[in-house]
Amino acid sequence: MTKRKSPISSLQSLIVLVNDDGIASPGLRALAGALRDLGELLIVAPRDQQTSRGRAFIGGGVAEPVDFPVDGKRVRAFAVAASPAMAVRYAVLVCAERRPALIVSGINYGENVGNGVTISGTIGAALEAASMRFPVLAVSRVVHAKYHFTHSDEIDFAMAAHFGKKFARRILERGMPRGADVVNVNVPENARATTPWRWTRVSRRNYYRSIITPTPRGKTLDTYELCLDPETPEPDSDVRAVMIDHVVSVSPLTLDLTARVTEQEKARWGR
Repeated sequence: MTKRKSPISSLQSLIVLVNDDGIASPGLRALAGALRDLGELLIVAPRDQQTSRGRAFIGGGVAEPVDFPVDGKRVRAFAVAASPAMAVRYAVLVCAERRPALIVSGINYGENVGNGVTISGTIGAALEAASMRFPVLAVSRVVHAKYHFTHSDEIDFAMAAHFGKKFARRILERGMPRGADVVNVNVPENARATTPWRWTRVSRRNYYRSIITPTPRGKTLDTYELCLDPETPEPDSDVRAVMIDHVVSVSPLTLDLTARVTEQEKARWGR
């Protein structure tokens, strides 16, 4: 007699996709195409561009269903007039009909490396998902800063999607790396399927700097530029891996921001 599968074991894993570039982003669509055969997809993304929102709780309202075909098949997808972190909450608390097995944020237009990662809406969404105790993957691709707030079709997301699928599958099969709340993947600009990947840590170095622009009414800080000195990134950092050595960076992130201050240092500093 053939043993019947239980209803739970016969279900596909539910994978939630979010981003900060908005529901119309080609990066989101590329990631959906790559992950479609790993499980059931649910997409909940900001209605509009939300780059650099971090983990802000902004916006709300009703999650509106949108048409989102992937390879000719319709995927459940919603747009919400809210920040990326809020989109995560909508996905989990409003739109999902069962507990997700994995939440994936991306693919972002632009790398999320260095000490400014918490500015990123992509990472903000990932941290919010982690705070709700879900396995989380964030995926970003190196692009020129002029594309950061765009939906340009000049960017090829194929390799970023390839590595997104690679690490999504690994999390589904093996679980999260012990001690990590988020796996942050950054893919270099000219990556190939054979490009190696490296465990990294988030660089302490400033990766972007503001550009001061004089105006008749005073100075503004409306734009930024890359400030990368090839001599300064730490050898084991995400910045060196992606921007100098041109390999894929995999950084395990944690919600625990507590500094590891030794007992000796606490005694020296005072109690």
